[in-house]
Amino acid sequence: MAHLGACPASTPSRRYNGGVEASPLRRHRRLRRTEPLRALIRETSLSTRQLVYPLFVEEGLSGRRPIPSMPGQDRLGLDALAAEARDLRNLQIPAVLLFGLPRDKDDRGSAAWDREGVVQQATRRLKDANPDLLVVGDVCLCEYTSHGHCGLIRPDGGVDNDATLPLLAETSVSLAQAGCDVIAPSDMMDGRVGAIRAALDVAGFAELPILSYAAKFASAFYGPFREAAESTPQFGDRHGYQMDPANARMALDEVLTDIDEGADMVMVKPALPYLDVIRQVRDAVQVPVAAYNVSGEYSMLMAAVQNGWLDEARAVNETLTCIRRAGADIVITYHAKQWAARR
Repeated sequence: MAHLGACPASTPSRRYNGGVEASPLRRHRRLRRTEPLRALIRETSLSTRQLVYPLFVEEGLSGRRPIPSMPGQDRLGLDALAAEARDLRNLQIPAVLLFGLPRDKDDRGSAAWDREGVVQQATRRLKDANPDLLVVGDVCLCEYTSHGHCGLIRPDGGVDNDATLPLLAETSVSLAQAGCDVIAPSDMMDGRVGAIRAALDVAGFAELPILSYAAKFASAFYGPFREAAESTPQFGDRHGYQMDPANARMALDEVLTDIDEGADMVMVKPALPYLDVIRQVRDAVQVPVAAYNVSGEYSMLMAAVQNGWLDEARAVNETLTCIRRAGADIVITYHAKQWAARR
């Protein structure tokens, strides 16, 4: 016979005190009573060491130019990078993700692998000003092609996947030679991780890691970025090579394929509409997982802040914490400097 007052087997989390059941919810309330208590038991941590700050660098620009659709964000000229690198060091933000806007574009995107290209020059300037800064080089052709697509175009108007791979590989080697610490292919061409890994190894960069945009969805949330980077396709769209937003199982397959090809880290992009995918990827792989809190997510929040509908500090902190809680080890976000300045 069970002892009178013993906790029933079906509710092992409940306890009795003098015959009166004490609710676990009351226990939760006690643990939320003060900020030191909340901090002591907080399950998900957020710090600057987990943040990557995207930068847009424009060839020929002097100083900074605001991006209208992304309040608080600027395009930077090469002459503004030293000060930016020092700011990031003072804020303890460890890494940047570089996007380049070249002066000239062509149908092959040849400025992407130019040894004196805008990102190559930006990398050297950032490293000169802040040697400890991790520079992640985005690898794609869309910012450099006159047509705005991520690869070469066939006569029928489609993207030529296989013909694009050598150009992505050449771009990756060029960025490595300029001093990039991480190579991040975002183009979504099939086989590009394997091609880039092979090219880096042959060029003497076998130790350089690849952060693959492995699950990059064909999202409506890229709109402000395309303005900022001048990378809007001049015809068609990218649905043929970026992922259908409805497919999570396919995303996991893409992630596992990239790891098999040599990716050292993988990314889910965007972040907030795909928290479930971040969690599935985190549970399935052992490599670090990044999530990109993209331009449209940033701009929506900032528009609400400007209209007085949201408290910026609280909304940003909640957003980044939730991305971490979903399983992201690394968060790429335009909020990085704002969050770091307030922490």
